[in-house]
Amino acid sequence: MDMSHDKSALAQSLRRMIDEADELLKSAAETGDEAYEAVRDQFAHQVKQMRDQLDDLEQAAVYRARRAARATDLAVREHPYGAMGIAAAVGLLIGFLAASRR
Repeated sequence: MDMSHDKSALAQSLRRMIDEADELLKSAAETGDEAYEAVRDQFAHQVKQMRDQLDDLEQAAVYRARRAARATDLAVREHPYGAMGIAAAVGLLIGFLAASRR
């Protein structure tokens, strides 16, 4: 599952939902209370669909983050001295960069 594709699809769905809701609300305002109730129900359904899509994206992101954390943990356990060396090098680099800004 490609995260940038998911974000793009979610953004398009959100734009489409907003456009549809805007059109429906305009038409409901012109036709009266009964139409307004129908529009409100349809809008509530669209909001529920968007929430479901956001929940799916959130679950996918959490899954990927956990998988990355497990892979990192495994790599550190297999190569602890290499991991310490990399951490020390990154720390030194950050220290040099911070010191050069003063």
